[in-house]
Parts: sequence; C-alpha cells; structure tokens
Amino acid sequence: MNTYIAYDLGASSGIAVAGTLLDGKIKMEEITRFNNGIIPVGIHYHWNILGLYDVLRNSLKTFVQKTQRKPASIGIDTWGVDFGLLAADGSLLGEPYAYRDPHTNGIMEEYFKLLPRKKVYELTGIQLMQINSLFQLYAMKRNNSSLLESAKDLLFLPDLLNYFFTGVKKAEFTIASTSQMLNPRTMTWANELFEVIGTPLSIMQDIIMPGTIVGNITDAIAKDAGIENIPVVAVGSHDTASAIAAVPAQGKNWAYLSSGTWSLMGIETSEPLINSVVEEMNFTNEGGIEGTFRVLKNITGLWLLEQCMKVWGHEKYSYEKLVSLAKAEKSCKWFVDPDAPDFMNPENMLDAIRNYCKNTGQEAPVTEGQIVRCIFESLALKYKKTMDALKKISPHKIEKLHVIGGGSKNEYLCQLTANAIGMPVVAGPAEGTAMGNLLVQAMALGHLKSLAEIREVVRNSVETKTFLPQ
Repeated sequence: MNTYIAYDLGASSGIAVAGTLLDGKIKMEEITRFNNGIIPVGIHYHWNILGLYDVLRNSLKTFVQKTQRKPASIGIDTWGVDFGLLAADGSLLGEPYAYRDPHTNGIMEEYFKLLPRKKVYELTGIQLMQINSLFQLYAMKRNNSSLLESAKDLLFLPDLLNYFFTGVKKAEFTIASTSQMLNPRTMTWANELFEVIGTPLSIMQDIIMPGTIVGNITDAIAKDAGIENIPVVAVGSHDTASAIAAVPAQGKNWAYLSSGTWSLMGIETSEPLINSVVEEMNFTNEGGIEGTFRVLKNITGLWLLEQCMKVWGHEKYSYEKLVSLAKAEKSCKWFVDPDAPDFMNPENMLDAIRNYCKNTGQEAPVTEGQIVRCIFESLALKYKKTMDALKKISPHKIEKLHVIGGGSKNEYLCQLTANAIGMPVVAGPAEGTAMGNLLVQAMALGHLKSLAEIREVVRNSVETKTFLPQ
C-alpha cells in the first residue's frame, strides 16, 4: 500500500486528505477541513498564507501521530493567479494580495496602452481578466509598491507553499499557465510582457511539469511531524488541473465543468488553441497533466450563493433547505450574468442581485428561494452559452459534460444544466481535485504510469450519477 497526502486549498475552504492506492482503487480519508477567506486590511484584501501553511504543517503531524503511518509524499494545489514575493534572504514580503482586491480595477485598459490586447492574447492564449497575475503585477508596479521594489522572487501560491516545505523555488506549469505571463507554445515566460512594465524576468522561477518532485520536506518539518524526510510533489498545482486529471472519462468526446466557488468549463486538448475565433470568445489555454491543455472559460460560480449565505447567516439555512426553497419558485423569471462586475466583491450580494435585476428591467427577487432560483438558473444558462461556444472551437465532438467538484453534489443544478445544454451531465467525483492531486503523486513516484491510468483508477473508485436532459 502507498499512502499520499493531498492539500487542496480553495478560496473559501481547504481540505487535507490521505489517499491509499490499492488494487487499482484510491481510498480517501479526510484528515481535516478548514476555512479560508479573504482578509480585509484597510482598503486591500489579502490571503493569510502563513496561517494556511501552519494548518498544512500541523495536519501532517496529526496524520502521522494518529495513524503511525509515514506518507509516501505530499502535494499541494490552490486556486490560480495569486502570488507572493520573497526578499533576497528568502523571507516573505507581506501577505499576498487576493485576486478580488480593487487595485486591479481598470488596470487592463492601462496595460493595453503599453501592449495591445490582441498581442497579449496572442502571446499567452489566456482569457483576459483583471484578476490575472500579469495585471496584478502591473498594478503593484504602477502603484510603486515597495514590496515589488524589494522582491527578488515571485512564487505562485502553491509554489510558495512548496517552498515553505522544501526551501526549493520552482514554478509548476499548470499554475504558471494561469498567470497570463507564460507562452504556452514555447513553455517559457513571455519576456515582452515584463519588459513593457519594467519588471525583470529574473523574479520568475524555472518551470517544472506536474508530476515532478520538488524536493524533500525540511529537516525541521520532518522532526516536528515525527517522520523521516518525504518528497513534495508538484501536482497539478492549479486546483482545476488536478480536478480535470480526475475526470472519469474515456475517449475525447466530452467537456468538463469544475464546479465550486468558480465554474471552469472547457475541453482537454493536446495543443493550445490560439486563433482569432478563440480570442473573440475569450477562452483560456491553461496547462494540464502530461502536457495537455485545458481550453476553458472561467465563470463566476457558486460564489454568488456563498456570499448570499454569508448575508443570511450560514446557520439559518442548510444547502438542502435552500435548494428546496428554490424548487418551489417559478422558473425562468429572473436572470443575472454571474460574470457582471456587480458581483466581483459587493458588500451585500443580495442587494447586488436585486439591483442588477432592477437595472435590467426585471422584477427583483425578494425571498431566499427566489434568489437561489435566480442564481442556479442563471448559472445553467451561462453554462449553455459557454457550451455553445465550445462546440464551435472544439476539434472533436462533445457528447456529454462531466461535472466534478463540490457542485457535482447539487443534483438540482446538475439537472438544470443538463436541461439547458441539451446533453447528458455526469456528476462526480465531488472531491475530484484532491483525488487528482493524490493520483498525480502516485504517478510521480512510479506507482501509476499515465493520465489514462489515473482516470481508470478514478472510474474504479467512484460512483457517478448521470442526468439526462428534460
């Protein structure tokens, strides 16, 4: 038996999971779940990266003490685009900005005065969004950030956590590809993007592929956990890359939807798709396992519901109760565009949804059920629009949609999605990201041979549910 530990960090929560590979199946056991979130400091928003590192380090110690087992390796995945900066002595320069920080408001238009929009897309093939690392970096440069002036190294968040564990600085391909600073054709940093803002390329790290061993945990961490040194694997360090590795699909005629705070909908290809049609539709080309590419669209997902629940108070309604209330309401009465700037980070999501409806000539949803119905139907219709676009650019026919992540447990939303896109929706696994993380570790250590074998293990290990269009 080989046991691995996956740390899967999302924007609102995280999980540490142990996975044991035996007889072609992966058995997962939860070590701990923990909350995460944006921390407001003055007018800015940050991540508590040191607090997250402390949780990860302690969960390793807890697992070893509780089970008396030594894991074969650990792997870390997080959301994309955000980064930390290191000083020349290797110390962290401040808590990283969160991608919802307002310092990037209007920044894309300013950057495009230095380098045209078309050229930026041609170089990177990445969906143009103000949250992307390139625009965060330029915002810091424009604002004369003393942190950036003092920085010797830039590390994306999973790479930064790997560094805390090992002391080794690398840039894993899948997380680097979310930045809008990587040329996916050459697998190198696009120097021209840095030159126009006067930031040296030397702050970036050497790129490594998923399934590469970064290094061993430090002696101090090993001693604290009560084990000998174990390797840290660069998995699909972008959480969506790990999630897509765990899609229980066969063949090529499928699309995927990684459903959580964000919804990421796309296809898997062997080469990036960068042309005028893809650019016009604003699809992104992000890295995947085994040199594949995730041609996808980032869609604001269950963030809207999460923020509504924050206003209502999480203790007031269970998820199941909210779905029940939504089902009791009339269909197709309200629609919002989940990606409208109104929903980026409003003080009150309920007011933002109601005001959007009023401003677009609709009656405003009033009750909790009406709000939730509005959110779910709006997401399903957004998925339809994205699927219609995917069909136009996909090199292969799309016959089904695999939904993975926490949203795959929402049977009501899965059914609405199947109805909207007019094709079967296959739901599961819910913990696809953690599962993909674990299995890429297994591949790195030679216990599995390929991405195809990873997906075979997933099919052997989980039960999925299919929703047909109604």
